[in-house]
Amino acid sequence: MGRLEGKVAIITGGARGMGASHAEVFVKEGAKVVITDILDGQETAEKLGPNCTFMKHDVTLREDWERVVKETDKLYGPVTVLVNNAGIAKLKPWDQTTDEDYDIHYRINQLGVYLGMQITAPFMIKAGIGSIVNISSIAGMAGGANALPYVATKFAVRGMTKAAAIDWGPMNIRVNSVHPGVIRTPMTMENPDVDKSLVEQMGELSPLKRIADAIEITNLVLYLASDESSFSTGSEFIADGGQIAGF
Repeated sequence: MGRLEGKVAIITGGARGMGASHAEVFVKEGAKVVITDILDGQETAEKLGPNCTFMKHDVTLREDWERVVKETDKLYGPVTVLVNNAGIAKLKPWDQTTDEDYDIHYRINQLGVYLGMQITAPFMIKAGIGSIVNISSIAGMAGGANALPYVATKFAVRGMTKAAAIDWGPMNIRVNSVHPGVIRTPMTMENPDVDKSLVEQMGELSPLKRIADAIEITNLVLYLASDESSFSTGSEFIADGGQIAGF
């Protein structure tokens, strides 16, 4: 029996990178999975078989969230796991950051998480159980240069996680945040707004002297989605190779 047998999961930003890694393992562990993305994730879903479905989804839109959650409920049953994985990172010096840069970070990284939690919670209450895993960052634990909007939104995710955990704990819904360090994904390695040499350098500066592969975060997300973490809520789970251990 899989560790997620009987679970119904929505994973945002699931077309590639960490989201696709989470979806692959979730399906293997017995979950019914809906991956959502503004990118095309149909090929990813087809590779994972009949227990995975792709839905086009802009996480910044309430109507998109309502459609995805209702369609998931009709297809597989009420959502019992939500992984708010979709995110954006545009790193710029503070004096080159525009209002538009700040707004897009807010809408995707922060508003998207808020909408996802608020709209899925009633379905989890109906199911009598739920686990929400919000993907923040070590930038939600400590500041960083050239990342003012990113840091702001990732700190917000950390705070919203704690507030939601308090609100929904009595309904048997757990809410936790995951704080990755530098991960080898398309967002870091194929992003024109991210310096690849700096990414590798950041890995070398950590105690483990490397950056992580997506599966190393997936294993943590799997734990939090499963009933194995049944007494964990409102907490931060850091996976950064020790990068902020000395902060």
